[in-house]
Amino acid sequence: MRRRQLRIALLALPALVGSVLMATAPAGADPADSTAPVGSGRSQLESPDQVRLVRIQLSGADMLDKVVAAGFDLEHGLRRVPTGIEAEAVLTAGQIAELEAMGVEILGDDEGFAWSDEADPVSPARRAQAVQPLSHEATVRIVRADWFTTKGQGFLYVEARTTEGQQTNPIVTMQLENDSGAGTSFGSARTMSRFVDSGQYMFHRNLFKLDARPNQIRVTSSTGGVGTGYVSNWLEDGAPPLTANPAYKWDFVDGYRHPQQLYRRAEEIARQYPDIAEIVYLPNKTNGYQRKAQATIGGTGQAAVVASSAAWGHEGGNDVTVEFVDRPGTNLPLAVEVAGKAVRVLLAKDASGGLASTAAQVATALRTQSQGLIDRAHPYRTNAGTGIVAPTSGPVALTDFLDQKRAGAPEGDVPRGPATIPVLRIGKHRDGRNPGVLIQAQDHAREWVPATTSLEAAERLVHNYKSDWETKKIVDNTDVFLILSNNPDGANYSFYNFASQRRNMTNHCADDNADPARRNSWGVDLNRNYRVGSGHDGYAGGSTSCVSDTYQGPEKLSEPESKNIIWLVEKYRNIKFMMSVHSNGGQLFWQPGAYIADGRITTPRPPLGDEAFYWQSASRILSQVKAHRQTVVTPENVGGSSDVLYSSAGNVREDLYHNYGIYAFGWEVGGSVYNPATGTWQGGSFQPPWVGTPDLVSGHSETMEYANGIMEMFRIAAEWGKDNKKPTSSLVPGGGKYAGPVDVRFETSEPATIYYTTDGSRPTLESPRYQATEFREPGQVFHVTETTTFRWFSVDSAGNIEQNYDPASNDTRNNYRQATITVAAQ
Repeated sequence: MRRRQLRIALLALPALVGSVLMATAPAGADPADSTAPVGSGRSQLESPDQVRLVRIQLSGADMLDKVVAAGFDLEHGLRRVPTGIEAEAVLTAGQIAELEAMGVEILGDDEGFAWSDEADPVSPARRAQAVQPLSHEATVRIVRADWFTTKGQGFLYVEARTTEGQQTNPIVTMQLENDSGAGTSFGSARTMSRFVDSGQYMFHRNLFKLDARPNQIRVTSSTGGVGTGYVSNWLEDGAPPLTANPAYKWDFVDGYRHPQQLYRRAEEIARQYPDIAEIVYLPNKTNGYQRKAQATIGGTGQAAVVASSAAWGHEGGNDVTVEFVDRPGTNLPLAVEVAGKAVRVLLAKDASGGLASTAAQVATALRTQSQGLIDRAHPYRTNAGTGIVAPTSGPVALTDFLDQKRAGAPEGDVPRGPATIPVLRIGKHRDGRNPGVLIQAQDHAREWVPATTSLEAAERLVHNYKSDWETKKIVDNTDVFLILSNNPDGANYSFYNFASQRRNMTNHCADDNADPARRNSWGVDLNRNYRVGSGHDGYAGGSTSCVSDTYQGPEKLSEPESKNIIWLVEKYRNIKFMMSVHSNGGQLFWQPGAYIADGRITTPRPPLGDEAFYWQSASRILSQVKAHRQTVVTPENVGGSSDVLYSSAGNVREDLYHNYGIYAFGWEVGGSVYNPATGTWQGGSFQPPWVGTPDLVSGHSETMEYANGIMEMFRIAAEWGKDNKKPTSSLVPGGGKYAGPVDVRFETSEPATIYYTTDGSRPTLESPRYQATEFREPGQVFHVTETTTFRWFSVDSAGNIEQNYDPASNDTRNNYRQATITVAAQ
């Protein structure tokens, strides 16, 4: 295990400022909201509205919650700016109008985003204030100050918190100054942005462009508090990637892959390398790349009827036709004739010979008299169906709309029906002895790069096993499980029908949302379908609307894809690490992932030791990403996902961490890349050109750099499995006699959880845990005012206990750590 002396009291635990936001098919907006004309031939729908990437601005967290509740997809990053929240979204003209009606400002077509690096004036009196030492009384605390370089440009990211930040009358402001190196004075004053989420003050923070690395910073609040801190390096000292070895084989994936190609290659790898690879087939088949054949007949008014076949389209539903027939005569009853797959509805006539069948009556007749060809028929949307149905000019063919091929999509047949998902398992010893690592890609269908990234990592493992020592250590000492596409139905729909598809293809909608113009809005967001912090339990970020892009499903684990993940981790209990790979926000995150909006009550935060281990792992993983082409995942985009992004109720990471003790990461690959030519950070996309500008956005570059990161996660797991070194810890400044009250804290040699007592009792795993001062902050400071004895022990991420102490026994050795702070009487 790579070890570095860590001062938990100063451990960097960083914030948000994402990269890109995408929105498709919100509730109430139709991608193709039109219906079949009254006439013959196939049921016709207008093509979905053209979409474009635009920048939008939200006034704050309350508006964000409102937009999410309306069904817009805000899954992929937000930018906190002084005037609110900026984001990028893929929107139709209708969706833009809907957002404008909600008060969202449309800033224009996206051309990248850059933080302002202009210095705001600060009064000389404010700059002259004394620097206060960090203590339990500090009103300004510097959470982190990070320096990094990318493409030859330096940046300083600062995150600070004031204990008075919730105050709104007046709002507390914060000013940042930095020196120009060791021994220089503070200057370049800037106003920091205040970050509020769900009505709760989080912190102040900013990303600033600088040409020279500062040594220290000073942050001053408008209420007089001052804090100083030293600047740390972010991703500046990572180890060389495996690809630096000239003999190392890489760059195997040469284009995007649809699920059939991914699965075939996984099975080929298992056949080619049987001593180190096999396939595990997940037991729950998907609901399938299939749809019922449908038609909306008679417009969208009260006379419109929606008909759906009983059979799937590919199993005969596409052969069904429906015709509404006018007959001569008076006082004729409504009737239905069926000949083969042709359904003729003989419309009723009144005493004067006028048509008399309402849409509701015709729908009932289709359901009950079509001899099983039509199993769902109803008026359009929320209509009562009181309008009189008009005859068609001939039979209207029902269709499942899956016979279309999107321009530019890869060739190949798309199998209809449920799919069995294969898991590619790679490891020399696949018997549970080694720590397992689960890589789960493409929960969200439109995210194509995660699948190629995961496949590239698999190829590197098997091709380099016999020739590269580092790869051999990974394969010999880990048990890797790769799900190259966890949403094959939705992914096929994204490749061949609707590129922006996010969810699976299961239609849980009732009649009011079941017409074919809603077809691009059906499905469950698989990453909202899990059990911990679920929307079903009142957590924010999962929608109850079946046409929302964050639809959580009718119940927890309603979908086969999510049931499969739980099956896998329960069957293979050696899985200790998990990476859910998404795109394209450029973030790396973990727990907590969700909160109850009222009061911003999060799911339980990891202990400080686990949080430190996540941060240490993140630094290693992201350093490997940077090594490829200087792409930096910035520190504000790393940490607890509800702090980095927003609440995402029912996500897979929370379920696996809290229920199974798995270190579960979420990764948004891609995201913003710094463009030195324009001096801005430019966002990516879900399906960037495979070969684009090498230094900016391309599917190939993202695949290679993030595969570096996955390989480093494998190395972390391998080292974790071999880790038997005990952690060490200390109380700082330590035991002894003090003339008055003293502030003390714990430090550890590596990420570790400390259990302690101050009441004279023996510390156990039930004792208080050493905690962070505040979320994303270092460890708490104890203000000791009277003589106190601390007893404690530490446990690292691999379960090693300091000094071989046994907290569960009554061992008389009592080899826990102990220190007494003696405070002289005042």
